[in-house]
Amino acid sequence: MSRSHTARKKARPSHPAPAPRPAPQPTNTGVDLAGINLNLAVALDALLTEMNVTKAAAKLGITQSAMSHTLAQLRELLGDALLIRGRGGMVRTPRADQLAAPLHRGLLEVQRALRNESTFEPRASARRFTIASGDYFAAALLPRLLELLDQEAPHVDLTVRPLVVSQAPAQLESGEVDLIIGAFPEPAPALRQARLFSEDFVCVVRRDHPVVRNSLDLDTYLGLPHVLISPKGEGAGAVDVALERVGRTRRIGLRLPYFLTAVLSVVRSNHVLTAPRKLAELFVDLGPLRLLPPPVALRPFDVFQVWHERFDDDPAHRWLRSMLSRAGAAHHPLR
Repeated sequence: MSRSHTARKKARPSHPAPAPRPAPQPTNTGVDLAGINLNLAVALDALLTEMNVTKAAAKLGITQSAMSHTLAQLRELLGDALLIRGRGGMVRTPRADQLAAPLHRGLLEVQRALRNESTFEPRASARRFTIASGDYFAAALLPRLLELLDQEAPHVDLTVRPLVVSQAPAQLESGEVDLIIGAFPEPAPALRQARLFSEDFVCVVRRDHPVVRNSLDLDTYLGLPHVLISPKGEGAGAVDVALERVGRTRRIGLRLPYFLTAVLSVVRSNHVLTAPRKLAELFVDLGPLRLLPPPVALRPFDVFQVWHERFDDDPAHRWLRSMLSRAGAAHHPLR
């Protein structure tokens, strides 16, 4: 290779370094509220609460077809399926689970802001309140509560839902549930409670029981098959704990999760049921039953209404709590 060729090669200009690429701009994945119909938020709340297109449509007073179309709009808008088919029906996606509580809470705040409620007029109100409770607590309180509503708030409606303790704090905070009723020794943080009534236990047997007469001693009691009310379907009851203290056990002939069915189960059988007194008193005049003191010491318990602190000063909520308190204080059997 010649010297001149070598020189020319060295003199050839080098290629410039490539310019740095601009940093990627973040994608705006939020929803522009100015560009959508906010009625979609109401529909989304109904869908995520009911998890059923037909029920959500009925709740808003529209057709199922219209609600299906709205769900398709929401899926496209949010880029998520929101509701998918599960074993027992529709279930929420993880994204929908994240949306459900804050969306419902936000809509409630908007409603309160628009109503500007500083007072609550029960006789003129058509509000619907939601209470979560087990069947026993509902049976013990609802007859008297409905009597009070008929007298003082004839247009107020109630919805009673099953109580799922693990979901209760979130439901109360969002306003999905106004009150829960049950036996709670200590509420979760941010929850408030007020005692409605105290409860003790009685034994329930059929009136013509072949073994039990006007009293029930411990040996006779333990010789009978027992009905155990077990909402979770497992674990020991208050009677088992008391018997353990005296070194005795009992035979569980029937375990079931329903308070009201438990009372009916002894009407024709030789089983014995140890149940809250107010529950038993609801049935003693409606069937051939006998109530007797338990032959083992059982501790009484308190029944509470529980709510979230966000609603401490809400006039309608205060009124509802006062009605429950009156119903608990004035409880009496259906006679």
